Amino acid sequence: MRHHGGVSTDTIVRPDTTTDESTDSDTPKFFHYVKKDKIAESAVMGTHVVALCGEVFPVTRSAKPGSPVCPDCKRVYEMMKKD
Repeated sequence: MRHHGGVSTDTIVRPDTTTDESTDSDTPKFFHYVKKDKIAESAVMGTHVVALCGEVFPVTRSAKPGSPVCPDCKRVYEMMKKD
């Protein structure tokens, strides 16, 4: 496992989880970046995950290609990739 600046990029997944910030159509406003190993646990057990931006929520949906990504999560993720 490679470490960059003390943070492992191997456990981060580009949005494979969702937030409870919903729009009127019951579609999430943004999808967030979370640690990969926490996604299945949250989806099955209903536990909450913490996104890179600090948002805390249970996983209820998976993102599809082209889904809107939280700008704060994206910024943190991009900074992690540069190291």
